[in-house]
Amino acid sequence: YTCTSSPWILYPDIYIWLPVVYSIICAVGLTGNTAVIYVILKAPKMKTVTNMFILNLAIADDLFTLVLPINIAEHLLNYWPFGEVLCKVILSIDHYNIFSSIYFLTAMSVDRYLVVVSALHSKRMPHRTYRFAKTVSVCVWSFVILIVMPFTFFAGIYVTPDDTEKRKSCVLSFPNPEMFWFKASRIYTLVLSFVIPVSTICVVYSVMLYKLRHTRLNSNGKALDKAKKKVTVMVFIVLAVCLFCWTPFHLSTVVALTTDLPTTPLVIGISYLITGLSYANSCLNPFLYAFLDDSFRKAFKKLLVC
Repeated sequence: YTCTSSPWILYPDIYIWLPVVYSIICAVGLTGNTAVIYVILKAPKMKTVTNMFILNLAIADDLFTLVLPINIAEHLLNYWPFGEVLCKVILSIDHYNIFSSIYFLTAMSVDRYLVVVSALHSKRMPHRTYRFAKTVSVCVWSFVILIVMPFTFFAGIYVTPDDTEKRKSCVLSFPNPEMFWFKASRIYTLVLSFVIPVSTICVVYSVMLYKLRHTRLNSNGKALDKAKKKVTVMVFIVLAVCLFCWTPFHLSTVVALTTDLPTTPLVIGISYLITGLSYANSCLNPFLYAFLDDSFRKAFKKLLVC
């Protein structure tokens, strides 16, 4: 999330390919997430609890992909020309992307667990309504905004003292001792955006699968058996893609905290690859949570015909 002067001169390949990759992520993510938002808002049958969480997930990803061109411009210009207010906005949205997706995924996981358990015990869930899902979504957004507030506060314009051209960078400017605050911010992000939510998701899915496999099937055995297979596949897809996209990003945090790596072409390349992979999650989500769903595909085709 910072702009530096040397990598573009020393590593021209990154200068060329990074904007191309970011542009593809931006185009695919913006198209996919906008389609998700359009279908859920326009199709009456799509107004379900699960789809409310998918809608907010798509909004979070769309918000990020909308500002990605500004990050591309920063990389191409090799300095920050947009002022301090926009710097705070962009860095805040970058961090919203880190936190919001995983917390809406956590909310969806807990909701799916409650639905499966209630179905196994033939219980109704009168409180599980579209309105209640809206309330939960507002709570998630409020929590994410609260978590990101420190980053918004520390975001600002920085000029490297030994830079003869006095080029501006949009960075997190920590007070002294800077290294302490830097490490604290990385640990803060690691714990709140990965360790806690991912652990919660793993526990929820593990308990859910255990209950599915150890519940004696009644007359609806075949239906429950199908549900078991669908849930198993969905668990695998959700966890695999989430961990595939975000684990390298958070592992890099552990590396940054425990080692002092030199700035070599390999390290620079890997760091941008890891960041790009985490960004790519924003354009994969529509396919995972919406386009793989039969009801969404039918609603989308119906709206296209209209």
